[in-house]
Amino acid sequence: MEDLALKTTDLRKTYADGTVALTGVTLEVPKGDFFALLGPNGAGKSTLIGIATGLVIPTGGALSIFGVDAFAQPERARRPVGVVPQNLNVNPFEKVIDIVVNQAGYYGIPRAVALPRADAILKDIGLANKRENIARELSGGMQRRLMIARALVHDPEFLFLDEPTAGVDVESRRAMWTYLKTLTSKGVTILLTTHYLEEAEQLAKHVAVINHGTIVAQGTIDEMLALADGRTPEGEAFRGGKLEEVYLKLTQQAPEQN
Repeated sequence: MEDLALKTTDLRKTYADGTVALTGVTLEVPKGDFFALLGPNGAGKSTLIGIATGLVIPTGGALSIFGVDAFAQPERARRPVGVVPQNLNVNPFEKVIDIVVNQAGYYGIPRAVALPRADAILKDIGLANKRENIARELSGGMQRRLMIARALVHDPEFLFLDEPTAGVDVESRRAMWTYLKTLTSKGVTILLTTHYLEEAEQLAKHVAVINHGTIVAQGTIDEMLALADGRTPEGEAFRGGKLEEVYLKLTQQAPEQN
């Protein structure tokens, strides 16, 4: 059985305007892993997720999900995938329960099956009491939780989370962390992008750092933390955690010239 949830080989993307987003990304995400993909804005994180989820057409390279070629068999490869995009994109005038149940319909799940499943997910994620509210009545943090519920209703084996806690208060973020860890304990693979490095440090088993469209480092969280030297660069008054130190060191390096 395939032990990798995601494998990319020399994945490349150049947009029509000439913007080079990915310059040959080779990456492996183990099955059942909580994997953090880190990088500055414009580094290529969302492009990689877009290609993996079928929203962006690559320029070259290969990508497989659970061993299935995502370009040769796109529907089969992506059926076990759920995705939570970076931007809020729920219908503001639709009821919470309908947003989740209607998503199940896209996967051919009958309403009789989807309804109790949606209720269970909303309860788990702390939105049961908002079941009949329309989305615009929810706070930003609640809308992000709703997007996670929507992504989970077809029972995916692989969940892509692109900045799922952006703009969410600390209490809600921690509650979301707990829920996401519960999912991985049940065998769901998660790939997370985040700018909250303490989030990645607390949750991830493996980490990759992408910069200028290239993976500049990857490994277990312990291997990545071991790259920290504990020194504060001259002129820097503040220091974060070890992962922040490593991240800054890797992303402030100039890209190699080919």
